[in-house]
Amino acid sequence: MKLRIFTEPQQGATYEDQLRVAQAAERLRFDAFFRSDHYLPVDGGDPAPGPTDSWVTLGALARETSTIRLGTLVTSATFRLPGPLAISVAQVDRMSGGRVEFGFGTGWFDAEHKAYGIPFPPPAERFARFEEQLEIVTGLWTTEPGGSFSFEGAYYRLADSPALPKPAQSPRPPVIIGGVGAKRTPRLAARFADEYNVPFMGLDDTAAAFGRVRQACEDAGRESTLLSAAQIVCVGADEAELARRAAAIGREVGELRENGLAGTPHEVVDKIGTFSKAGAERMYLQVLDLSDLDHLELIAAEVLPHV
Repeated sequence: MKLRIFTEPQQGATYEDQLRVAQAAERLRFDAFFRSDHYLPVDGGDPAPGPTDSWVTLGALARETSTIRLGTLVTSATFRLPGPLAISVAQVDRMSGGRVEFGFGTGWFDAEHKAYGIPFPPPAERFARFEEQLEIVTGLWTTEPGGSFSFEGAYYRLADSPALPKPAQSPRPPVIIGGVGAKRTPRLAARFADEYNVPFMGLDDTAAAFGRVRQACEDAGRESTLLSAAQIVCVGADEAELARRAAAIGREVGELRENGLAGTPHEVVDKIGTFSKAGAERMYLQVLDLSDLDHLELIAAEVLPHV
């Protein structure tokens, strides 16, 4: 099991905050540093200091780290046109020496689209656009050097693109698709994904979603994609420390124990083990207090070696 640090900077974090966490995660030998792709706090809280763009941030982190994997969970397809998005991600991959992973989703948070003037189509259109964007982004990356890429879809048309720049990873950066939809998501994961992620669901629902994607992969004639899960994390060496960390993010210990990876290090190791038995090979640990680097130190010392 690989443990990855996953942050939500839109909840109130500067670039410098993210840099400290990414460098600490690298030093402590976590597998990856990931961030969300949002422009407003999801819980409606204080928006200060304001959003930071995910791919601008990751480009900077690519030059200020050296070994840790970097990515989004997940980039919103509504925020960017597919051609320029492919360029941005490929450039960050080259800037990092091939450490980028591309989490990609349809977009879902209406309020942030209204706040920044971003079109927000209805669900059916968002999924249709998302599928075309997946075809375009992966197609641009995998076009042979010297060749060209064209695409004719209902929403996007590309003509004789030189399909440059190429990412550092060959044939392309890994693609991560997440969500728990019963039909479209498994089909798209089976077609495009190197990894399928279930965010913030209980063990039974996570296992059921994994099963749907395994079946979709079998129906598509391919081996199952790598499976992962994202869970909020809150670990304390004792109950007092656990309660302090829960209060710092505005949550109750009992609720976190039920709905996330919360408790003593031993408890968290055991719960991660249940996700491993369900098929998860990676866990994304959602860290909400980016000022508490001691939290990362504790997880690295008392959880990471035992999973």
